[in-house]
Amino acid sequence: MANNKLYKGSLSTIILKLLEENDRMYGYEITQKVKELTAGELIITEGALYPALHKLEGDGYLTVEYQLVNNRQRKYYALTPDGKKEKAAKMEELERFVQQMQFLLHPKKSIDG
Repeated sequence: MANNKLYKGSLSTIILKLLEENDRMYGYEITQKVKELTAGELIITEGALYPALHKLEGDGYLTVEYQLVNNRQRKYYALTPDGKKEKAAKMEELERFVQQMQFLLHPKKSIDG
């Protein structure tokens, strides 16, 4: 199920959630954390990750901090206060979506409780 198109629409939510839980992260660290948490089922490519990070930064949801690590610049991302609000809104939206999908996939179970 790696790189499934279903995940693509949730990439910004995944990024925001990880940054909330980890305070700040750099790009490669985000890809590895997702791979670890999904036991390798979801692989986020750099081609998908960095445009999403740049969009979130441009929207004012992320701050960027550069740090020199082993003589290389590393770009760390962290949530802004607006980013925290956006994460909460995205999580609510995703939870409602999952709930609606459950209703569609298991209508009898949903009606019976």
